[in-house]
Amino acid sequence: MKTARAKIGDQIISHNKIKGIVTKINENSVIIDILENNSDLEFPNNKTVISHKHYELLKEQALLH
Repeated sequence: MKTARAKIGDQIISHNKIKGIVTKINENSVIIDILENNSDLEFPNNKTVISHKHYELLKEQALLH
């Protein structure tokens, strides 16, 4: 089953529990501004890149599209 891809402005959560808002979409990944980081990872610029394979759209946002 193919998962829905995020659009700019969507909120997503990565498989390692990083929640953020999509700011850029690349062919194989998205760049997000981090809203909540429940992982042991640190992000000095409060941004990260996440593969399309490693996130899910948050349900409340998915219903709007």
